[in-house]
Amino acid sequence: MQPLDSDLMRSFLAVADAGSVTAAAGRLYRTQGAVSLQVKRLEESLGQALFDRQARGVVLTPRGEQLVPYARRVVALLDEAAVALREKPLVGPVRVGIPDEYSGTVLPRVLAAFDERHEGVQVSVRVDHSAAQIAALEADEIDLGVIYDWAYVQEGEVLCIDPTVWVTSVAHAQHLRRPVPVAVYFRSQWSRDYVELSLDRQGINWRSAWACDVAGGFRVAVTNGMAIAPLSRSTIPPGCRELTAEDGFSTVDNARVVLRRTPRGTSPAVEGMATLLREAFAPLRHKGGQ
Repeated sequence: MQPLDSDLMRSFLAVADAGSVTAAAGRLYRTQGAVSLQVKRLEESLGQALFDRQARGVVLTPRGEQLVPYARRVVALLDEAAVALREKPLVGPVRVGIPDEYSGTVLPRVLAAFDERHEGVQVSVRVDHSAAQIAALEADEIDLGVIYDWAYVQEGEVLCIDPTVWVTSVAHAQHLRRPVPVAVYFRSQWSRDYVELSLDRQGINWRSAWACDVAGGFRVAVTNGMAIAPLSRSTIPPGCRELTAEDGFSTVDNARVVLRRTPRGTSPAVEGMATLLREAFAPLRHKGGQ
């Protein structure tokens, strides 16, 4: 059996997608005659007609339609192999700081994928609050830090805007209780300036029912019916929902999520990780209308 030529498969896909040999030739930067010849060679190799020639172009035959998904897989694999083999391997350590809010949602699969793809890179992750991450950047303890910027004063690359909102369990409806049980951070100026002030401004009678220092604890509290909690909109747990103005609650903040780098320089591995983080937050950026 004669093996299929990948170049012929590319020409076949171009004609199938364009609906005509002339249009496909333009996409491939080849002459119409050259593309027609390649399609003919592929048909002869398979012993099957792949297109029905018509006055205004071509349409796939049943055999042509059957070949399309195989051709796409072959071409995609070849392109993927070309990128992987031509890409310079990254080496060296990369130290990343991320907020606890994203440690169980946006980033784990992304960081794991980077670690598998670049075996020469030693990835270490620090999960901490924004103030501690900024200090770690200045002390050269991390290379990249994903931080929250509530006051819009931090330098860096804005990855997205991810508002902090009040969240309640659909099953438990803690927000209907009086006083409203609330999850708060202890030893947090942000919690006092934004979380508690948000409730006080709305005139909501509330009590501290759950205090912790990590967002993961907030998700436990709200999911299990202990309290409502302030969480980033993108990290609302299953079975929970955002409390809106119709419920009598306002948005806690409209924090920017910012990527900051250590001032002590960069490396290809660090920039590779920065690209990955940018891609990870892209869906949130589009949702936020940026």
